[in-house]
Amino acid sequence: MINFDLQNHKPLREIVYEELKRQIMIGEIPPGTRMMEVELADEMGVSRTPVREAIRKLEKEGLVSIEPRRGAYASEVSIKDMVDVLEVREYLEGMAASLAAVRVTDEEKETLRLATEKYKKAVEEGNVPEIIKFDEEFHKLIVNFSGNKTLVQMVSQVQDLALRFRYIYYDDFTRFKNQPLEHEEIFHAISNGNAEDARLGVLEHISKLKEFVIREGKRISHEE
Repeated sequence: MINFDLQNHKPLREIVYEELKRQIMIGEIPPGTRMMEVELADEMGVSRTPVREAIRKLEKEGLVSIEPRRGAYASEVSIKDMVDVLEVREYLEGMAASLAAVRVTDEEKETLRLATEKYKKAVEEGNVPEIIKFDEEFHKLIVNFSGNKTLVQMVSQVQDLALRFRYIYYDDFTRFKNQPLEHEEIFHAISNGNAEDARLGVLEHISKLKEFVIREGKRISHEE
């Protein structure tokens, strides 16, 4: 049941959409799960209409697949899906970092520094939910600090898909042990106004993650 009291300023369809999206993102609704309108409406204490609208919106974002005569399912996620998303992230976030290095304010630099530190602390403590949270925050801040609204809008959906991947595939966070240093290098490049170093730092950072995903996919397929 959704707590409507805390979110009553939002339209019901938006509340339902955000809740279903959250459940898909963090794996509460696993890939391949059939999303029954009646059951979901009962669980959330709403009518079927906002659930139906939410499912259609999630389909447009690639989080739900609707199959004729079969219904709606939480989209499956493959290694190729992950690589496709990371290829887009490489170049869009690389561009964002280069723009941020030129446009970032002193206040924004401090915000990014704090996000870098929080991520490092989460990795040191092995706190997986915090690792995911502050990794996402770090990358979103860079895109926001690019000052390019079009770029922010384009990257938003891609970053959401990448967030889902983290919850599904990264049971082993060994790859993330190296990332605090990479985050720090990107932060320093942006803070020092070095656009090219910032761009290359992001490219290398996400490229390494892409290589990790490919290796992990091969390992999983061999085990199966």
